[in-house]
Amino acid sequence: MDIDLAPGLLVAAPGTTCPFFDHTLVLLVEHSEDGALGFVVNRPTETPVTSLLDGDEDDDFATRLEGEVWVGGPVAPDTGWVLFDPTSGDAEDVEAVELCDRVAVSASRAFLDLLAAGRGPTRYALLLGYAGWGPGQLDDEIREGSWIPIDLDPALVFDADPEQRWLLALATLGIDPARVVGVAGGVAEA
Repeated sequence: MDIDLAPGLLVAAPGTTCPFFDHTLVLLVEHSEDGALGFVVNRPTETPVTSLLDGDEDDDFATRLEGEVWVGGPVAPDTGWVLFDPTSGDAEDVEAVELCDRVAVSASRAFLDLLAAGRGPTRYALLLGYAGWGPGQLDDEIREGSWIPIDLDPALVFDADPEQRWLLALATLGIDPARVVGVAGGVAEA
């Protein structure tokens, strides 16, 4: 595919048959001839971030980390990533990839230390795992109609209710999933 999709968003098409990606919105971080990498941005869990700590941290560290763990994707679910808004606090000394003014991602342990010290961005999500595609795989899935690429909109990533992000992303394209005929000939459920 000749278009530069990353950074951007991928909206799972209504009627997607893959159970994991059904109704998902993916932040696409990297897309090249070698493959693609992204993070699901609408799957929070009820697991608190502090449950991931190994017990070596002091109590002060643990009490300052807030929020819940998010499912970032099915690949390497034991890897952690922090998706954050760099404009929501100090993140100058953090190793991160900035995707746009309000969206960045880091895999740095120093980032957690910064958050636990009461510094750093106030808007963040700790993601476990990622979505990955081999060479040409994502391009094929887009051609088959499994994914709809859209421009990166920080409001969809941070401002919208996670349960509404998929629907809101489709709405930016004027798509109402209740009116889309699914692959099996039925109407996709919203």
